[in-house]
Amino acid sequence: MRYIDLMETRIALFRGINVGGKNVLPMKELTSMLEDIGARNVKTYIQSGNAVFQTEEADARLLADEIRAVTGERHGFEPHVLVLTLEEFEDAVESNPFPEAESEPKTLHLLFLDSSPESPDLGSLENIKGERESFSLNDRVFYLHAPDGIGRSKLAANAEKLLGVPATARNWRTVGKVLALARQCGV
Repeated sequence: MRYIDLMETRIALFRGINVGGKNVLPMKELTSMLEDIGARNVKTYIQSGNAVFQTEEADARLLADEIRAVTGERHGFEPHVLVLTLEEFEDAVESNPFPEAESEPKTLHLLFLDSSPESPDLGSLENIKGERESFSLNDRVFYLHAPDGIGRSKLAANAEKLLGVPATARNWRTVGKVLALARQCGV
């Protein structure tokens, strides 16, 4: 009988960890936690909570809940965690509606959404966007091109509220690095 590998590559995006000295979660401890719940080949990218790994667990919500719970048990806080398949992450990259912004990766942000917004307030988003800003909503990804930066962007500050679903953002450079790690994970 032939051995069949049931492990699939997943990407976990943590929201609000290691920011301003709050919700501190060192990446070595994150790696250890993921391994303790059955993840293999765990790799992390920067301290803001990007992890790629392989797992047999097919249910992304169950996996996210398990990661959140073990973080709470060990560190006293439960961060919001989105778990994506490699295919979902690749689709988000390939669907980028602003390819011209890829050469300036700090100006292009992807907000990964917890679910597809049922009634996003796109009109209000359009009304508050800066003169040079552009955005696009594609199912569970909100793309934001902010050539003047997101620090003062009303659009960036209000996107999650006006979309009506929890989100976590990554700039294009981080998305590219996480994708490269994920593609190497199962090799």
